[in-house]
Amino acid sequence: MKSFPLGGMPATQFVHDYWHKRPLLVRRAWPEFEPPIDGDDLAGLACDALAEARLVTGNQAAGYSVRYGPFAEADFHDLPPADWTLLVQDVEKHYPPLAELLDAFSFIPVWRLDDIMVSFAAPGGGVGPHVDQYDVFLFQASGRRRWQIAEHFDPALVPDSELKVLQHFTACTEWTLEAGDLLYLPPGVAHHGVAVNAGLTYSIGLRAPSVADILAALADEAAQDEAQWGRYRDSELEPNFRQGEIDCHTAIRFQALLADSPAGAAGTNRDWLAKFLSEYRLAQRPAAPECPVTLNELQAHLQTNGRVQRNPWTRLAWCEVGSECRLYAAGQRYRANAELAERLCSRRRLSAADLTDSDLPVTLELANDGHLFLTE
Repeated sequence: MKSFPLGGMPATQFVHDYWHKRPLLVRRAWPEFEPPIDGDDLAGLACDALAEARLVTGNQAAGYSVRYGPFAEADFHDLPPADWTLLVQDVEKHYPPLAELLDAFSFIPVWRLDDIMVSFAAPGGGVGPHVDQYDVFLFQASGRRRWQIAEHFDPALVPDSELKVLQHFTACTEWTLEAGDLLYLPPGVAHHGVAVNAGLTYSIGLRAPSVADILAALADEAAQDEAQWGRYRDSELEPNFRQGEIDCHTAIRFQALLADSPAGAAGTNRDWLAKFLSEYRLAQRPAAPECPVTLNELQAHLQTNGRVQRNPWTRLAWCEVGSECRLYAAGQRYRANAELAERLCSRRRLSAADLTDSDLPVTLELANDGHLFLTE
């Protein structure tokens, strides 16, 4: 699914007129979309110990309660006919074909794409009015859901609630999304979604690191190697848009974000920045295969029409530092040329035609570190 999801609107217009500015509703963004998983599939995934799942029951009048997975099948048998929602994070990583949905958002830097959270809601189901500090695309995969929006609101939260539900919420706009519709919401816009009938909603979330996130990562790295970071000394004291690339503009924006923090230098260090962004909020780290692949095995696999496929849990980023291209996979650094780095970031599967002989050593290294799989 490579088609642009914004009703024929050019990416430049969307970024200029809507990105970080105002909501956008796109009717029939994908009118022929057939959900590859249904509510039963989602419930089955929510029973998996490796899945991050929540079950929210209640409504705005009576209040909400939340339970966390993994669940048992019996947990779903006793649910009421209305007013509940099952939510599962990172569904595209557990069911890789769903990741193709993210390809439609390739106009956004790949490191910004977080995950696809899938929710199945019974009639009346929702998680209450709330506000997110990151961009989100809400795609109605099946059923109908009413969304109420407020750009100006009282930020007070319902006390003693596990969910961050706004205590006072008055909508300024309301839309009912049909299957195939898409709603974009910028950060800081309060929203309240309630299922009109049973259906699936896909939330394509985008990562937006905070200063606290970056400081925590810097502190972890400093703790691992204090000598690398040096120590304060005063011996002379006196009474003074290539896909996947972390480019200079990104670094400058991070520099502005961090300028007034103790991590001010991090925004100018593209090497550290690419490492951090390739592992930020990584729910599961790729594991090396039990049996390492040899170069001869990789070559034979590719020569017989085999492919290499990106591990869905691997996040990639790359940058150029001087004359050297550096590729980062889940925080690990590799040497690669820019053409290969960009292909790996923009495509989930590569064949022999996509790889030169000089690409094979780093491809092998990525495979043996668990970032690439050999597939048919």
